[in-house]
Amino acid sequence: MDRLGGQLGRLCDVVGVDPAAPVELLSGILGEHGSRPLSAPPAWPSGVADDHTPVEFSLAYNETEPPALRILAEVLAPVPGVAENMAATYEFLHRHARRYGLSTTRLDKVRDLFTVDRPQGGFGIWISLVFRAGRRPEFKVYLNPEVAGVENAPELVETALLRLGLDSAYGSMLSRTIRPGELGRLDRLTFFALDLHEGPQARVKLYLSHHDAGPDDVARAAAVVDGVDPAEVADFCSRSGRTARFDGRPLVGSYTIVEGSDHPAGYSIYVPIRDYVDDDQGARGRVLPLLGRYRFDPAVLDRAIAAVSDRRLTGGVGLLAHVSLRLGPPRPGMTVYLSSEAYRVTPPRTLSVPA
Repeated sequence: MDRLGGQLGRLCDVVGVDPAAPVELLSGILGEHGSRPLSAPPAWPSGVADDHTPVEFSLAYNETEPPALRILAEVLAPVPGVAENMAATYEFLHRHARRYGLSTTRLDKVRDLFTVDRPQGGFGIWISLVFRAGRRPEFKVYLNPEVAGVENAPELVETALLRLGLDSAYGSMLSRTIRPGELGRLDRLTFFALDLHEGPQARVKLYLSHHDAGPDDVARAAAVVDGVDPAEVADFCSRSGRTARFDGRPLVGSYTIVEGSDHPAGYSIYVPIRDYVDDDQGARGRVLPLLGRYRFDPAVLDRAIAAVSDRRLTGGVGLLAHVSLRLGPPRPGMTVYLSSEAYRVTPPRTLSVPA
């Protein structure tokens, strides 16, 4: 907790957020594992971060307001396991619901679909916390569509959207975004995310991982969303990844679905930049021009990097884990994801791709 809490407190300073609530929530996420020494192995092989730290930070640049700080986390049970961590997450949300005005109405409608006797995959539920200056935290959950098996994910997602009254565009959307014959193979349903608040802007976000894909593949997938320029999506991937084929960690696209619309309202593309650079200096060198291209202040990113690490950027790869572009409402912009590296720094390497 000392390392993560220190990083979080310094990141709060970067975005102008009072650290009291974020640090308290982080302590609740870690539970009794917060006092576990970093010299011991991780209590659970969490997929949130490469080194199994159950927390990842990110800096969300927005077109119309100052940057926000985000935490993606897996709540750990005293004796961790997929089912046990899911139960611990629901207890965590229940404990904080009244204080932070959470609404679990929609989550309650689909919770049973994502709760199985023998959950498959490495996780059942993750949570996201968003901190904006002068506002209380925002909560979101990420459920695993493949929890009952890869082959059952499409039907599970369809049933969940039906219960939420958001299924009208799902079939046509899926047929237009998946490469022929690749559903459950190279194109996978990765996350089913829900905002935990009420109102017309409460979102469902459906995430698709595109393995061994190129910029043109995700451009095709993005074209299903009105107002999104597929060429812009492809260009973002090309500039950040600098490869014709993303054959390491996959590109991930997400679709924003809101009440009252029969088609996705927004789209985001997530590039796992750490797999396509030699080191974090190279990653920074790609991200800064993209921030400038979208008129965001690069100095904020440098302050955020300094808040989580004092190592040389050439001394490892993965501190800058992902970079994403968000298109469409409610908050278009960019997000840069920062690893805590609490347990391990991945050594730099030499790739046969342009710097």
